[in-house]
Amino acid sequence: MFIRPFKRDAPALLVTPRYFDLITDKISGRQQSSTSFVPKHLPVKEEDIDKLDRLISVSRNILILTGAGISTESGIPDYRSEGVGLYARSTNRPVQYRDFLKSEGVRKRYWARNYVGWPRFSSFSPNLTHLSVCKLVNDIGIARCVVTQNVDGLHTKAKTKNVIELHGSAFRVVCLSCDFKIERHAFQNLLAQLNPDVKIIDQMMRPDGDVEMTQDQVEGFNIPSCPSCAGLLKPDIVFFGDNVPKDRVEEVRNEVKLCDTLLVLGSSLTVFSAYRIVLQAADLHKPIAIVNIGDTRGDQHALIKVSAKCGDVIPHLCR
Repeated sequence: MFIRPFKRDAPALLVTPRYFDLITDKISGRQQSSTSFVPKHLPVKEEDIDKLDRLISVSRNILILTGAGISTESGIPDYRSEGVGLYARSTNRPVQYRDFLKSEGVRKRYWARNYVGWPRFSSFSPNLTHLSVCKLVNDIGIARCVVTQNVDGLHTKAKTKNVIELHGSAFRVVCLSCDFKIERHAFQNLLAQLNPDVKIIDQMMRPDGDVEMTQDQVEGFNIPSCPSCAGLLKPDIVFFGDNVPKDRVEEVRNEVKLCDTLLVLGSSLTVFSAYRIVLQAADLHKPIAIVNIGDTRGDQHALIKVSAKCGDVIPHLCR
């Protein structure tokens, strides 16, 4: 064990190996981590952990950016992983925002699949990476903020402070015409009342919480309008083809300015909304570390790149 003076204006914090037992106990009995959606990978190298640990040990203000790769160990597939991602398992593609707006059929298909998949999607639990990130933010205090591309709410379930949900949250539903909002669990009850004959079945889960269904299965599915203005309701997430709200973009840009290190976990950085965070950090000469299975769009900007499963790496930073 060793001592690091992590928090400003705080005494040095002693972290022992017992942490690994405690954090594993949190997962045991709730939901075991899943490997069915984790891509093939090699064991992490000890020298890679040492290099990353040395960078973290001199950082006091880390910004953590997380992607779908950290949630695959919880049993949620990502889109792009070779062999195990949604694109490798299915020919279906995510709903485009413009199609959701203009087509009632697209909206019915989306909500029907989302309704069937919601009980399973909402039951997933944080894994070792989520809990370790929480430890870095809440307890050790060297990370000031987490920006996540994920809409699965697992950082919130882990009780991590200062989380910016870059692409929103699947746990909220909003009206596109007024300020009406409703929790997704309450919306599920409303959908159940309108569709009493639709059965909840166990099918392949998608990263945004819905499942595969045929057109016949979604015919006749009823979706409610906004109770305040009769407008369209959508999950409070950024669809493909949509834009991240400007105020959220500015909030993230400010966090990049304030951080002294950017740590990217489980993201290929394919989408520009995440990649531009790396570009800004690089422009500001902030050290960048990336932990991800396989190549990422930002590898050329990284001071340290660890090609490994996040769950094999991040807990070591909490020692």
